[in-house]
Amino acid sequence: MVRKRNTERRTALVDAAIEVLAAEGARGLTFRAVDEAAGVPKGTASNYFASREDLFNQVGGRIHTRLGPEPAELSANMLAPRTREAVVWLMTEMVQRIIADRTGYLALQELRLEATRRPELRAALTATVRANLDGNIAQHTGSGLPGDADSVVLLYFSLTALVVEHLTLPDVLDGHELGELVRMFVERAIPAD
Repeated sequence: MVRKRNTERRTALVDAAIEVLAAEGARGLTFRAVDEAAGVPKGTASNYFASREDLFNQVGGRIHTRLGPEPAELSANMLAPRTREAVVWLMTEMVQRIIADRTGYLALQELRLEATRRPELRAALTATVRANLDGNIAQHTGSGLPGDADSVVLLYFSLTALVVEHLTLPDVLDGHELGELVRMFVERAIPAD
C-alpha cells in the first residue's frame, strides 16, 4: 500500500510540475513551486526527485502519457473501416485531446525550449518524441489505414504546428475552422480512397 501511495504522490507531483512549467516556464520550475502547486509540505518534491534534471525528465514522460489516447478509443477506431475518413477522425480526435490538455501541451513546448539549453534533457526528450513518432508510423502503417510513413510524418509536423498556433496565437487562425484545417491536412497527405 505504501508503494502505491508513493507512486500516486510522485504522479501528483509531476502533474503539479507540469502546471508550474506551463504557467511559469522552466525558470519557475523549482521544488518549492512544485510543493506549493501540489499542496504538499515543503521539501516533498526534493524527496521524490534527485535533481531538477530528474524532474524535467519525469515531466517529459508524464506529458506524453497525458496527451496520449485512451486505449478504448484506439480499440474502437481499429474496428472502423480503413479509409481516409477514419484518418480524419483519428487526427481530429488527437487535436481535440491535445487542446483539452492545454496545460500539458504548453508545458511540453516549455520543455522543448529548455531542451535547447540542457543536453541531457534534449537527449531524453528527443528519444521520447522519436519513439512516439516511430510508434505512430508503425501503428499507422500496420493498421491498414491509407497512407504511408511519409504521410504520418507530414501529418505529425502539420498538426504539431497547428496546435502550437491554436494554443499560443489563436487569432492567427481567424477565419479558419480547426476541424476543416485538420481535414485539409489529411486530404493533402493521403490520397483519396
